[in-house]
Amino acid sequence: MKLDYIDNYNGLQENIVRLFDFDKAEAIQFRDLLKDTVIDQKQRLDLSQIDFIDTEDCNLIFGLFKSDEGILTKDNETYFCILTMESYMEMLRLLEPFCKKESKGYQYLYDVDTPTDLLFAPNAN
Repeated sequence: MKLDYIDNYNGLQENIVRLFDFDKAEAIQFRDLLKDTVIDQKQRLDLSQIDFIDTEDCNLIFGLFKSDEGILTKDNETYFCILTMESYMEMLRLLEPFCKKESKGYQYLYDVDTPTDLLFAPNAN
């Protein structure tokens, strides 16, 4: 699984933080890690600390907050996914199809009106 950032991908000043290039097994690992760390333990999940995720160009840290802010950054290298418990529970639901079978589809993992989206896509295309 790889993580990257795509700046202004559509010419409308909209950006994507993308988790991509993974199979069903890694989707399951990611889902379980998100559930165990963020939802169950209420701890931050720093993807740079996860062996099966390549965070070469940027990093993403998931954390629980009282409001849904989406993805924010101060330096365009470290991104923070700031969501409520309800939004993380919805994210788990959105991850499920990738954990049941190999997929060529993709899914945006939250619906917050911010300039940066979080994309989950098994293929790099």
